[in-house]
Amino acid sequence: MENSKLPFMYWYVAMHLLTSTKKSFSASELQRQLGHKRYQPIWEMVCKLRDVMGKRDNLYQLTNEVELDNVFITTLIPEGEKDKPIKQGIGSQRQSKVVIMNESSFVENLKPGKKPKRVNHLKMLVIDDLKADTILNTVKEHVNPQAELTTDDATPYNKLSEHVKSHHAQVIKKEDLPKMLPWVHIAIGNVKRLLLDVHHQLTKEYLQYYLNEFCYKFNRRYFGEAIFDRLLVAAVSYNTDFKSRIYNRNLCG
Repeated sequence: MENSKLPFMYWYVAMHLLTSTKKSFSASELQRQLGHKRYQPIWEMVCKLRDVMGKRDNLYQLTNEVELDNVFITTLIPEGEKDKPIKQGIGSQRQSKVVIMNESSFVENLKPGKKPKRVNHLKMLVIDDLKADTILNTVKEHVNPQAELTTDDATPYNKLSEHVKSHHAQVIKKEDLPKMLPWVHIAIGNVKRLLLDVHHQLTKEYLQYYLNEFCYKFNRRYFGEAIFDRLLVAAVSYNTDFKSRIYNRNLCG
């Protein structure tokens, strides 16, 4: 990661807090604990760490059994759209489109009350639209061609069989979602609750950084204290592309 004007101790504390909490840690709380006067540099520092989390996870392609679905996450209306009428439904300016994918495997000798699938790696990616080509290109980048993919029968998924070993697309009733796409929808519920509880007033422009953190920590949920060391290695191994266009920021979006 490139040099920063902030002291190294700030980075150390930020990495410790981000990896020692199961959920997340807001930049405003980090600013308070560090006693720093300005919110902007603290927020930028945390976003840069979230950026390298995403870069690290991008090394891996999902394989074996893969579940896929999309979700709409509420974000702030972009500046250029604020004077326009608010659209409803899929095209709403308040909704950012996210593809969620995870590796999973069926559990043998399932015990009562347990999930039918065991979850492995998770990815969440902000996309511009739900066109079939957009979904296909996303899957090509992040899913191994030998994977077996399960989705519902939505139109945007009708080209996915071109890339993966097999694509199981079927009409899924709401009550059957826990059986067919169990971990995707658990992840959707958890990330929505996290963003609502900890982070406020997000924009689509920066949403991916927060999703990076969620997935990075989920994918290393069994690492224990070693997750700090892994983030430290990632921080010194990658240059971040993060840039902010606002320099008097006082909120995370």
